[in-house]
Amino acid sequence: MNIEQLVQAITPQTFERLQYGAATGKWPDGTPLSDEQKQQTVQLVMLYQAKVLKSDEQFTVGENGELVQKSKQELKKQFKADNEIARFSENDL
Repeated sequence: MNIEQLVQAITPQTFERLQYGAATGKWPDGTPLSDEQKQQTVQLVMLYQAKVLKSDEQFTVGENGELVQKSKQELKKQFKADNEIARFSENDL
């Protein structure tokens, strides 16, 4: 099995477990990862983000294999558009 097939075979549930292991250093059941497992888990998470998720979220691996970084202005625009429900002024009371 080559790398492409491996990454495509990862299910979303498996990716969540890998992501948890990469972030915490242990599996969801509490079993610690060895140093080699940690390295491989981080690599798999990065490959999956780049090849399958193709996410443009801040600090994920983009489709081109590079870390996605956004400017402060881009982030403000993204969060304002996604999270704004209503805007009030002090004078509206």
